Amino acid sequence: MAFDDPNLVSAGGLVPVLALAEAAGLRELADEQLSVPTDKGANAGLKVASLVGGMVAGADSIDDMALLRHGGTGRVFARAYAPSTLGSFLRAFTFGHVRQLDAIASRFLVALAGLTRLLDAAASPVTDTDRGLVGRYALLDVDDTIIEVHGHAKQGAGFGYSGVRGLNALLATLAIPMAVPLAAATTAPVIVAQRLRKGAAGSPRGAKRLVGDAVKTARRLLGKGQLVLVRMDSAFYGRGPVHAALAGGAEVSVTVRMDKAVKKAIAAIDDAAWTSIDYTDAVFEETTGRWISSAEVAEVPFTAFAAQKKADQVSGRLVVRRIPDFNAEKNKAAGQDTLFDVWRFHAFFTTTDSAILDTVASDKTHRGHAVIEQVHSDLKNSALAHLPSGVFTANAAWLVFAVIAFNLTRAAASLTGPQMAKATTATIRRKLITVPARVATSARRITLHLPKVWPWETAWTALFDRVSDPPPVLAT
Repeated sequence: MAFDDPNLVSAGGLVPVLALAEAAGLRELADEQLSVPTDKGANAGLKVASLVGGMVAGADSIDDMALLRHGGTGRVFARAYAPSTLGSFLRAFTFGHVRQLDAIASRFLVALAGLTRLLDAAASPVTDTDRGLVGRYALLDVDDTIIEVHGHAKQGAGFGYSGVRGLNALLATLAIPMAVPLAAATTAPVIVAQRLRKGAAGSPRGAKRLVGDAVKTARRLLGKGQLVLVRMDSAFYGRGPVHAALAGGAEVSVTVRMDKAVKKAIAAIDDAAWTSIDYTDAVFEETTGRWISSAEVAEVPFTAFAAQKKADQVSGRLVVRRIPDFNAEKNKAAGQDTLFDVWRFHAFFTTTDSAILDTVASDKTHRGHAVIEQVHSDLKNSALAHLPSGVFTANAAWLVFAVIAFNLTRAAASLTGPQMAKATTATIRRKLITVPARVATSARRITLHLPKVWPWETAWTALFDRVSDPPPVLAT
């Protein structure tokens, strides 16, 4: 055995994927927008492409960027930078440079959507007959997650609400409704906004600005005519995030805390107003640790932030779901009867149009907010397995690069057909990216020799052919 072949490439799928990134203008955007000073910021476009390419191939640390400097990759890709150079580039970032990178990520996503089938479902809005599924709203989910870190050299690391020492990543994802059964009711989510915060930061910190940025990007992707619904949990029930969504022309669906005003509104609901619902799949109720297969829902008009000045108040609907209190059921079994049935209540505030999403549909749609956890998991199983630097701004930039790589991978998969449209990053990488190849040159033409009988040859070829298409011929 010998590591001596100069013509092998371990990730042949990088060729079409990085060609797609080039077509979407990633390198040009970085060269135009990034102003990282000194020699550390020179050739920013090539360094950004190197970082994103490494992440697409599976890198989750700076040292892993050596993935791009083996065998025949130097013949396929020009100027793949060394890990040490890329590390110096990241550590030169300030907060302002991270914001420049946010702008690059947003514009790159818009360009990707224009080149691929990433958001094709926007052309097929749900009809009135499908109102019981997800309505006609594009779904924009906002939530945060803790990325665990180790050691004492990480700037900003701390113990957050989860009790895990790490840094806090706030993300917003966007999915588009499709006129199909609820099991496949939306496109796979893409990430439209991101922000890294200190580990001890509260969930709503900086959420107002992020929600505003996310809604603006969603509008650039979908146009002003598409309805957008921002879904959030109770940590984001505040004037900042809610008003930011409304100011951008979106509606909100946000879980509320059980304060006095909410309890009073629930108590005013008439017993005849409750509608029984059965879950297609049982729902796990974290508070009681039990699986729930049925419940009842009702709604009542509600004004959020009623104790604040009139300009801050928001009118809408309070949708309430109730389930039997199983602790009370145990007491009944023990002979401690109650005078009336005891329920557990879950409520959320929404500004959606009841003609589009009625009470039952609103509840079903709001529960779908949990899909963002799959995106968190996907990132943590790929580029966000680690936050590689001790410098906070370098890690903040790393998060944005991870998001760019996530969206690029998703866009590449969308060109191969519906089979991989909702695949995870790990699956896409295994089937399309980490394909071994041998580089050969003949008559100044480079040829990639790929494995015979590769199980996903058809999908890989579809991707390669699509990004290799010649530009359209201009009319004369």
